Amino acid sequence: MDRAILHSDANAFYASVEAVLHPELKGRAIAVCGAAENRHGVVLAKSELAKRAGVKTGMANWQAKQLCPQLVIIPPHHDVYAEFSRRLHEIYERYTDRVEGYGLDECWLDVTGCPMAPRAIADELRAVVKKELGITVSVGVSFNKVFAKLGSDMKKPDAVTEIGRENFRQTVWKLPCSDLLFCGRATTEKLRLLGVVTIGDLAKAPSDLIERKLGKNGAMLQKYARGQDDSPVARVGEEEPVKSVGHGVTCVADLTDVGEADVVFVALTQDIGQKLRYLGLQARGVQVTARDADLRFESWQQLLSEPTQCAADLAKAATELLKTRYGWRKPIRALTVSAIHLESVNAPAQLSLFGSDPKRRRVEGAVDKIREKFGENAIKPAVLLGENKLPEEAPRQSPPPGNL
Repeated sequence: MDRAILHSDANAFYASVEAVLHPELKGRAIAVCGAAENRHGVVLAKSELAKRAGVKTGMANWQAKQLCPQLVIIPPHHDVYAEFSRRLHEIYERYTDRVEGYGLDECWLDVTGCPMAPRAIADELRAVVKKELGITVSVGVSFNKVFAKLGSDMKKPDAVTEIGRENFRQTVWKLPCSDLLFCGRATTEKLRLLGVVTIGDLAKAPSDLIERKLGKNGAMLQKYARGQDDSPVARVGEEEPVKSVGHGVTCVADLTDVGEADVVFVALTQDIGQKLRYLGLQARGVQVTARDADLRFESWQQLLSEPTQCAADLAKAATELLKTRYGWRKPIRALTVSAIHLESVNAPAQLSLFGSDPKRRRVEGAVDKIREKFGENAIKPAVLLGENKLPEEAPRQSPPPGNL
């Protein structure tokens, strides 16, 4: 029996939820945006009307307003979006126990063997979500996860697209490679230089050439293009192990030296350390990504001398990594730091005379409790109290699993 996979994508999710909360906004162009007072004043999501006016995700607020003067700008309410996401999952789980989330607004469902036909399930899902939550979803129906996602992207809003074994070459192969899951801008450009522009080009290209030029990622993408994706849809409760915990920020002014960068790392690692402790994990490595004033990215990583979940350790390692690897040919516009090579805090480890101080772990745990009770800004490192180039409120990550 061939698999029956659905991919459900909530249309303009943030903006649609805001329209449910504020019925007076229905029929108006809406954009959910970050604060305009700093460089995070960009469009996070837009309604269909705003999209038709040319408003795009990532566009500055003022640019969006120029394109669409009647645009209603709304600040994000992430806790509400998380609740709507939870309710979406509850609806999906009425049909199958194989439900795998992909962000807050997207989900795969494996409905293989269900009494209803896959297309009928997709149509019923659209109707139930619209009735119970007041938002719409577009659903892709296919025999694998990659093509199901492609299908949900092809017709929006509130639509169903089927991609079967008999028609995927006619339907999928004419699309650009960038439409394929995990084919980002850098990979798309590498493929273009090889003369590979469409998904069909990728499917037909010599396998040895693709793997030689793009490695394992290229081989995987070619497998997807040929309809050979066999990755399973996870069961409810089956979660991929967390591979990294990161946090990034675009500064209100460009950073010109490592001292200014150090302050940013101290701020970012507060959040990372807290999440590591929540998840019961520690990091054996750190990764730093810098975006310069010309919007070029550089990234480096290194192993730590011993595993840690301490914010101060992570900030110090990030600063040293940047100091030794970045040439400062250009000022830095944005920084991201990630804790990598994660393991359980209970993992066996070689004891060291100069290991981390258990008292410091208890102190950071106490700080977590203070922030939980009195707010994130109730207690912070002294270095963050002086002048710096951080936004007034650096964006936080989504809450870890279990907080949704």
